[in-house]
Amino acid sequence: MPTQPFSRYLLAQAYNNAWADHRLLRACGALTQAEFEATGRTSFFPGIRHTLNHNLTVQRFYLDALWRDWHGEPPHPDYQSFFEPEQPYATCTALWQAQRESNDSLIAYCAGLSDDELDRQVVIDRGDELQIDTRQRLLAHLFQHQIHHRGQVHAMLAGTSVAPPQLDEFYSSGEADLRARDFAELGWTEEQVWGEQMP
Repeated sequence: MPTQPFSRYLLAQAYNNAWADHRLLRACGALTQAEFEATGRTSFFPGIRHTLNHNLTVQRFYLDALWRDWHGEPPHPDYQSFFEPEQPYATCTALWQAQRESNDSLIAYCAGLSDDELDRQVVIDRGDELQIDTRQRLLAHLFQHQIHHRGQVHAMLAGTSVAPPQLDEFYSSGEADLRARDFAELGWTEEQVWGEQMP
């Protein structure tokens, strides 16, 4: 079987990012509002709502930079505006919808990439300094950031009335039946996500 381009792997990571968010936010949607917004939990941020809002705002921040570069636009002049307010969504329903829209944008971005464009440098104006990284580095950083904080929410769910969903499996070719519900809800096919015919 021919090797797929690395840009195709990044697209699969964008799908995986959206898929994991879907599973996690579906579980969080079953929390009471009090559980969703409760603080004092053991994690980097003090609660589930806070952590999920952080993941969304950070993803929007990097996506803005990536899309600006794509369209030949200058860096955003006020990066801090992405984090004000710090928790823009009070309910899981509203946050889930906003995260889905952001994830769709990330998938669309990655779908347009080719390997010869991955080393293009993206400039982010952070006020007192410029952050300059390649598209590949920014995407790798973003995916890892999202995984890191989803894991924290997963752990915090264990202290609620809702069991944390499995996020670390169901990726193998022989486990399509275990992700069929998720893909149906997301409107995806196996071929669309993996870029190959499934056995």
